[in-house]
Amino acid sequence: MRQDLKQIELEKLETFFYSVQCAQAPLLLLDYDGTLADFRINRFEARPWAGVRELLTIIQKDKRTRLTVITGRPAGEINTMLQLPEPVEVWGLHGAERLFVDGRRELQEAPEEACAKLEELRQLLRRDPFGGLFEDKPNAVVMHWRGHSQRQAKSIEQKTRALFEPAAQVSGLSLLDFEAGIELRAGRDKGGAVQAIVEQAELDAPVTYLGDDLTDESAFCAINRTPNPHLSVLMRREWRETAAEVWLQPPDQLRWFLRQWEMALSGFGAPARRVTEPTEIRLRA
Repeated sequence: MRQDLKQIELEKLETFFYSVQCAQAPLLLLDYDGTLADFRINRFEARPWAGVRELLTIIQKDKRTRLTVITGRPAGEINTMLQLPEPVEVWGLHGAERLFVDGRRELQEAPEEACAKLEELRQLLRRDPFGGLFEDKPNAVVMHWRGHSQRQAKSIEQKTRALFEPAAQVSGLSLLDFEAGIELRAGRDKGGAVQAIVEQAELDAPVTYLGDDLTDESAFCAINRTPNPHLSVLMRREWRETAAEVWLQPPDQLRWFLRQWEMALSGFGAPARRVTEPTEIRLRA
């Protein structure tokens, strides 16, 4: 049974890469932290895994792929981290912010009441972050407990939820859980960003999204709903329940995926080639 499922999923990958090979403008949508780079407590130390920058550079130089990063970070941080020959489009703050390749920036406006509540919480958490790492975003307040002991993390989480959950009742605000943290925020999520991007694309443009975290689930669901040729990929070392169609493990299988994309581009207009199976590929059960 396991082998049958594996074959079905490999056929799904092969079908998708064939659609990329035949496309004029495929969409490659990527999360950053945990997907293109390993997590770091200091997020400015999270550089792409070895070989990833080089593969993205090849894809970018081909000019056909719409290469976009959708991240929880402020959008302005990504191109500095990637250091590709040309800037990429970035949807930051989980989709509430859009940074165009020409440097233009759009930020979704939040309701006045939501902005006031966020500012109130910023003042509180600057004075007392409960022992966690407080992050202030233009549209959100965020608490991280990565790197703390299990006991410390639980205490930080409990105190933060006691503060955030009542505030989430304010119009325009919502809670967003992620690994080792929680965010109280306003604006669209990653699923909303994916939907906006796909709506701007050609009807038959293949689209994929690679992500790792709970915050990526809305993006997987948006990818799965699109009528375009599509593929949703959980890029994560350990399995968890997900809406993604395929599970791959970074960094080796991330590099494999990007090489397959490169091969599909190089075979544009040629007969379809079979995907080369990655070593011990992990697929959704």
